[in-house]
Amino acid sequence: MSPHTTSTPRFLDAVRPDRTDWLELPPQRTSVRAARHAMRARLAAWQVPEEACANAVLLVSELVTNAVLHTLSERILCGVQLMTDARFRLEVHDGDLTGRGIPDRCPGPDDEGGRGLLLVREIAEAWGITRSTLTGGNAVWASLGAGQHP
Repeated sequence: MSPHTTSTPRFLDAVRPDRTDWLELPPQRTSVRAARHAMRARLAAWQVPEEACANAVLLVSELVTNAVLHTLSERILCGVQLMTDARFRLEVHDGDLTGRGIPDRCPGPDDEGGRGLLLVREIAEAWGITRSTLTGGNAVWASLGAGQHP
């Protein structure tokens, strides 16, 4: 499975701290729940519509789960930035220094896992994987539409 990229990846920055939020997490299963709650709270504060918020929470859950289960990370960084009133970007950076990237998965109908990146591909407007300059591991990013504010 190849990530869909639309341009050279660029990491979130703190130029607009009112529109950027980072969370550092330990590589534990409980971090998935923490990431979901933090994402929902941040997007609600930015008044992102519920449907877009739900999609972002699902994606961050899948990406943090992948980082926890499939990498040897000491920490995981989870970021979100409101790019415009109509778009935002998620990033999850792991600390996997093996350089092996994200493995291709072809889950069977009875497999309980292996569908996280398939969900990302279906929900995100664009997404990709690159090496993280923040952790040295993988950086998986996804861009989503935020819809119109009320």
